[in-house]
Amino acid sequence: MEWKKKKTTKSNKRLLSTVYQNLPFDNQNEEEVFITTQRGNTEQQNKTLESSSSPSSLQNLDLHLVQVFQTEGNKLAENGRYKEALGKWEAALTLVPDRAVLHEQKAQVLLEIGDSWNALKAATRATELEPSWAEAWITLARTQLNYGEPDASIESFDRALAIKPDSKEAQGDRQTAMHLVKRRKQLHLSGLSATENRYSVGDRQNS
Repeated sequence: MEWKKKKTTKSNKRLLSTVYQNLPFDNQNEEEVFITTQRGNTEQQNKTLESSSSPSSLQNLDLHLVQVFQTEGNKLAENGRYKEALGKWEAALTLVPDRAVLHEQKAQVLLEIGDSWNALKAATRATELEPSWAEAWITLARTQLNYGEPDASIESFDRALAIKPDSKEAQGDRQTAMHLVKRRKQLHLSGLSATENRYSVGDRQNS
């Protein structure tokens, strides 16, 4: 860019608006300046929109929604509003179907409302996604016990204890499962019920 020096006198003061009056592009009229400015603004807006709709931005939005749904579901479950909690967690799972903690929480609530089969499926999915998570195996074991499968329950408790040997809840519930298996064998041997093989977790309270 060429700078053209302009003669000035002591009585003339340089105004802010005329500082760059001798630049080569000084002849550009106001309409052209306006169009150029508007074009620049439009391009900037387009870049902003493209940035806000990028995969990473959308992913961050999804993760934020998941956190909101999960937190709301937790609060609802704590207040005993289990079906509403399930709705929140289901909404979260539509965004992140492979989040094990949501399946595990879902299994616990399904047990609370007596839906043993779906609780079993949800807990199984949690262990598939996080096979090294002891709590997922404990929840699976409880759903199996409640569904009437104490033998499978014992195996799941053993998986949990292999990961977390000092788990008191796993140790205690495993003893319950062992007791149910023993009682089933006794019933079978006595001939009172040759087909009895299903028990509920609540049976331990009556034993």
